[in-house]
Amino acid sequence: MTGTMHTRPVRDEQHSVGELVGQATEQLSRLVRQEVTLAKMELAEKGKRAGRGAGMLGAAGAIAYVGLFALAGTATAALSLVLPVWAAALIVTAALFVIAGVLAVMGRAQLRRAVPPKPEETLGSVRADVDQIRERAHR
Repeated sequence: MTGTMHTRPVRDEQHSVGELVGQATEQLSRLVRQEVTLAKMELAEKGKRAGRGAGMLGAAGAIAYVGLFALAGTATAALSLVLPVWAAALIVTAALFVIAGVLAVMGRAQLRRAVPPKPEETLGSVRADVDQIRERAHR
């Protein structure tokens, strides 16, 4: 969290090493607490969005599931016009299992490529803080 730091009022320009170390420790501690708070807020917001998205995807999946039953019935009825009913039902069932297998393989591949969520903004802010501390330390 880069930005202005609140420091104690300066009495004069001369500070002892102990005072300077104490101020640096206090500022660093405050900075770490602020970064942790920012990370918590960012992850909470991402969690809320993920929850809403998962709920919507679940509802879409439930409706698509019902639609798939209707489509399977329609396909079976259509095929039964040219084939025996048992053959039409067998063809539709086999097609559904093939689709399920392809989706399972694709879903597994996507899960393997998924990366764990991380607080991108906070990591960037921490990097900026570290760079600024290094820059000031070299002065």
